[in-house]
Amino acid sequence: MAATLAARPWALTPGGVALAVRLTPKGGRDAIDGMQVLADGRSVLTARVRAAPANGEANTALIRLVAKAVGVPPRDVVLVSGATGRLKRLMISGDGAALLAALEKIVPPR
Repeated sequence: MAATLAARPWALTPGGVALAVRLTPKGGRDAIDGMQVLADGRSVLTARVRAAPANGEANTALIRLVAKAVGVPPRDVVLVSGATGRLKRLMISGDGAALLAALEKIVPPR
């Protein structure tokens, strides 16, 4: 089971969860598509949003999408890295166990 958890794109942190995401802007719809393993072995949550990557609109849409998916207000989701790239790191504030359970429902273990 530990190997499965290590392969997840999220990690428990003090005060919440850190989440790695690969975002596709102008993706036609707002959706979380699942999980992907990158060439370097890192796992990421894959997501797409309708918004364009101009003026931070895609980042804002991603924050709203993730917040809704895990059941927290958008103010509890913060983009900590990757503002201009496809690979992003988010911090989600809240009860870590509840957040992990919500993420597991979105992307169930294989």
